[in-house]
Parts: sequence; C-alpha cells; structure tokens
Amino acid sequence: MSDALTVDSIRPCLEGSVPAMVATCAPDGTPNVTYASEVHYVDQRHVALSFQFFNKTRENILAHPYATVLVAHPETAAQYLLKLRYLRTEESGPLFESMKAKLAGIASHTGMAGVFKLRGADVYEVQSIERVPGIELPAPPRRCSPLAALRGVTQTMAAQTELAALLDATLAALQTYFGIDYAMVLLLDARRDRLFTVASRGYPDSGIGSEIPVGQGVIGVAAQHNVPIRIMHMTSDIAYSRAARSAALSGGLANQIETEIPLPGLPESRSQLAVPIVLNAAVAGVLYVESPEDSRFGYDDEDALVAVATQLGASIALLQQAHASAEAEEVAARTDAAAGAAPVGEPVVVRRYRVNDSVFIGDDYLIKGVAGSIFWKLVRDFTGSGRTDFSNRELRVDPSIRLPDIADNLEARLILLQRRLAERCDFLRIEKTGRGRFRLKVGRPLKLIEVT
Repeated sequence: MSDALTVDSIRPCLEGSVPAMVATCAPDGTPNVTYASEVHYVDQRHVALSFQFFNKTRENILAHPYATVLVAHPETAAQYLLKLRYLRTEESGPLFESMKAKLAGIASHTGMAGVFKLRGADVYEVQSIERVPGIELPAPPRRCSPLAALRGVTQTMAAQTELAALLDATLAALQTYFGIDYAMVLLLDARRDRLFTVASRGYPDSGIGSEIPVGQGVIGVAAQHNVPIRIMHMTSDIAYSRAARSAALSGGLANQIETEIPLPGLPESRSQLAVPIVLNAAVAGVLYVESPEDSRFGYDDEDALVAVATQLGASIALLQQAHASAEAEEVAARTDAAAGAAPVGEPVVVRRYRVNDSVFIGDDYLIKGVAGSIFWKLVRDFTGSGRTDFSNRELRVDPSIRLPDIADNLEARLILLQRRLAERCDFLRIEKTGRGRFRLKVGRPLKLIEVT
C-alpha cells in the first residue's frame, strides 16, 4: 500500500454518502459485483463490511478471501480501488457493537428494525489503495478547525455554575464554534426507560418535555448501546414523535394523545449525529445534532462531539455534587404565607392522574412522570398552607415523588418543569432563590383534582 494513500487519507470515502461497489470472485472464476452501503473504517490498515445476509458476496469471500472495492469521495468525486483480503468475522466486541448500533439506528429510523440486523462484522486487511484516473473537483474549505472549536465549547462549559445555564450555553457554543444550528440535549429517565428533552436550540418549538423510548430511532439506540451514531444522508419525512402520534391515532388511541409533547426536529433532516452523555460510567442522556444538509457531520465532528458530551457528563456530575453539598448545609425553609401578592381571578382546575403522574392545567397537558410528581407536591403544599418556598433537599427525600436516586437528576426535572410552565402557563412560575432553593409563584387560585 502506497505511503501516500492510507485508509486514513481516504476516510471521507468511507462515510457511506456514496455507496461502494464490491467485487468478488467464485471458485470457478465467475465474478460478482454488488453495492455496499458503507465500508466501515477500522484503522489505518483495516476496514469492515457488514454481514447481514448469506448472499453471493459472502459465499465467494468464504471460498476465495479477496475482494476489490471501489469507493468515491463525496465532495471531490475522486475514486479509489481498494484490494482487500478477508481476515475474520467478529460477532461481538467494540467493532461489532458499534456497527450493530449504527445499523439498528438506521433501521429503527426507517421502520425496518425487523429486517436490518447485523449478524457479524467482516474484517478485511487493506492490501493496496489505487487512485482511479479521472476529473476531480476541488475540496471545499473546512467549516472550522474541530480542535479550535472544541476548545471554545469546553471553555464556555467550564464557566457555568448552574445546570440550566450549562445546557443552554453548550448548545449556543455548538452554534458559535461548530456552526451547528439544530441541537438538543435529552436526559435519561431510568425508571421509565425513556429520554426526555431538557434543552434545545434552533427549532420553532422547543419540545421541552418531549420523550423518546430507549432503543427507538437514532437517539434511543445511541443511548441503548452507548455508542455515537452518525447518519450522513438520511431524509425523514416524519419526526420520531410524529410517527408515534400517527401510530397511536391509527390504533384508536386518540384519547391518550394529549400527553404527547412533539419531539423537536427538522421536517427533512439529512444529517444526524447522536452522542451518548455518560455520567458515572453509565449513560445519562444523549447530545443530538442534525442538519438539512447531506454529509454535514464528518468523523472529525463525531470525535469532537464525543469529547463535548464527555465534558457535559462530567460537568453535570460536578454540579450535582456541588448542589448536594449545599443542600446538606441548609435546612428546608417553610413559610406559612405566600410570598408576594395573593392569587386573583377565577380558580383554575389542576388535575393529576396518578397512573402516570400526568398533570393538566385546565384542559392543557403540562407534564408527567417525576416532574409531574414534583409539581403536584408544590401546588398541594401551596393550596394547603400557602407555602411557596421549597428546597431541592426536601424533594429528594419526599416519598410521594418517588425519585429513584440522585443519579436520576432532580435538577434536570426542575429545569424541565420550570421551562414547561414558562411555555404553557402565564400565572405559574418557578424562580430560583438560591442554590438548591426555589419559589413557586402563583397568580390565580388553584383547585386540585386527583384522578386515580
């Protein structure tokens, strides 16, 4: 293999934007040519192809372990011939799991989860790489230096002292330094095996509180397998939550649809990257970015956003520890009278359904789950005693909230609740009054109804 041409030097050709052609030969000399959606990068001397079906290509490889692959650069149209020698099939391990997760993400995203299943990762040694003569286009200039952009984002993150500010500042910095206009952060609700949106940027509707099950779509599969998933040229006409909504309607479940908050997303998303956020060695959420452009996120972007997500997980953990220390030093304040003006106007019905802790204000759905339990405690204490001041510490130990543990991120639930109230209700607010402390502000009388 030429020193000038390594697998690294042609890595953009291995992104799957342009399908590769794979040529093999049967023992009797009969050639076979087929397309491969992606030639998976392994290292400077190895690539892998997915083994999904026992087809003619695999039959030929097992009998005669050599293949020729034609790949093309997605931007310059330069073409290269790779001479490969089959080494082995991996059915477990990091390479297999990474390829399996990406394939599962694509399959789930396109409704083909029952069809596209990886059986193995066929690993090949790259014996030579040859440039195919032909006209090439000039390479476009790089959008940014990933390393310099990463430096800017992490410095921005390091300056934050509150979780809400950290989340918002991270997404703003991705736009400033990487030019990523559409992004969101989802955190894990381990009790319900779902991810919920706690911050977003670039979308007409924030989608705060929207959910996606672990294992569903690019986001859910990235969380399930704890690997980044990058899709370069996928068009989705329906966002995940819209697909779920359509299925619910067609299945006669229209009476349940009001508790769905649509997941934010581009109507025609052509590039997507979902990166797990890891906290204390476990997946705590997903950083997700997307673009209406094909091939918007390359492997350099993936590496950089993995570093951002790693820093985000570490920052969340540090803020949790700082808040827990502050809470341990404070005594929960209890007031017998409401702070500020008394509520005025007609009473508003607040209804809670105990089956899933979903809460409605009037006829409008607000929130459910742990955030719903928190909200119910706040308004119950307010209507019972006029109390408005609360602390995170007391919420952690309140059995009615059923918060599993500190790792379930109480602060994120409060941010979620605070932002949903700001979007959906003009007479209820949650305001911070100090570290680990906040105040419920109520502008109208409340009438509480609990439905079993």
